[in-house]
Amino acid sequence: MDSVHTLLASPPRNTPHHPPRPARPHPVPRLAEPVRALPGPDGVEEFWAEVRAHGTPLVGPDPYGSAEHRAVTFLWRGTTATRAVEALPNKLGDPRAPENNLMERVPGTDVWHLTLRLRHDWRGTYELHVDEGTRLDPGAPDYWRRLRSHRAGDPFNSRTLPRRWGGDPVPYAELPAAPRAVDWEPRPDVARGTVTEHRVPAGRLGGSRRVWLYAPPGAAPDAGHRAAACRTAGLPVLVLLDGEHWQPRLGLSHLLDNLIADGRIPPVAAVLPEAVDAPTRWAELTCNPAYVAFLADDLLPWAAGRLPLTADPARTVIAGQSLGGLTAAYAAVAAPHRFGNALVQSGSFWWPVGEDAEWLTRVLAGAPRLPVRLWLSFGEQEWVALPAARRLRDTLASAGYHDSSYREFNGGHDYLCWRTELADGLVELLAR
Repeated sequence: MDSVHTLLASPPRNTPHHPPRPARPHPVPRLAEPVRALPGPDGVEEFWAEVRAHGTPLVGPDPYGSAEHRAVTFLWRGTTATRAVEALPNKLGDPRAPENNLMERVPGTDVWHLTLRLRHDWRGTYELHVDEGTRLDPGAPDYWRRLRSHRAGDPFNSRTLPRRWGGDPVPYAELPAAPRAVDWEPRPDVARGTVTEHRVPAGRLGGSRRVWLYAPPGAAPDAGHRAAACRTAGLPVLVLLDGEHWQPRLGLSHLLDNLIADGRIPPVAAVLPEAVDAPTRWAELTCNPAYVAFLADDLLPWAAGRLPLTADPARTVIAGQSLGGLTAAYAAVAAPHRFGNALVQSGSFWWPVGEDAEWLTRVLAGAPRLPVRLWLSFGEQEWVALPAARRLRDTLASAGYHDSSYREFNGGHDYLCWRTELADGLVELLAR
């Protein structure tokens, strides 16, 4: 165990701040014909009125007759100045192959369109990038990269999610067999927990961190709970990274209220530290021993002074997505005495790029089996992350982590998918 801790205490640093960048191995099938007949010049207004009534993207039957696929048409209403429109559904389109992502214009109209053949359980956010003939030079070598900075909302789609680092919300689509995030919708008949925002000293990291603390119904935060925690087993606890997105923007408390009310998980406390910003996230959520020490030795004791929290690692879950998923797994391996469960979503197990690629997987392969349980979930469309994810899955199986689990969903690197996956992971890890 000491040799494992030695490895864990000195992960590689100064690695590139990006994953590997291979091309998508298999482009998503693009259909020549859209979901419905597109108009000529005389039928444009009627067409757009119908689109406005039904919303976008348009979804229709698979032209090849498969009951498990749909034709999905993304649309844009252009102007006389529109030169290019790119549609990038999350991880379906490869930014390095823009020719596969470009909409076509119906001659003589303002209708731009792109139709993809997708399995009926797909869901995802998507972006539209539009060149309206200003400030972009189509002949420039960086034209396609610059086009991606010209985002446009979808005026015919009212379904949106908050964008990760702020700005306009991002539209999304869900096909008929895709899981729905019904557990996230507030229900008037459900008792509500309490959410409070705090500033917590982060001595090991410097300065302080904003933290959101969720107390289940009937357990309002109170320093007097410290004594109660000593007399009882304490509440199970969830530590969810990237807290500034999960609570203020996505409303995690609604999910926890509903799962508790339905008896799918026991009353649970949740501690949600912020990631601050992208550079800080890269520094701290990349197998950083100081960050894990902050979580285990500073943050959880602070929270236990306000709520009666368990000290049992088997009833403690640390959860994260992307780099946060990597960090959740690393925290369980580095501090199994505190984090007995890691809920890992689309974890960045390719980290770092270069000679030490998939560093944490190699550490696990050479370590004795630790008393932790990992719940791993990845999108089938995450072509960059999946090879490393599957190697980690196989490594865990070989190392004897038979109570851990691995699954894939039809989606990308996407909070739309992570919402329902988070709910399923919490149920599996806490309802036992």
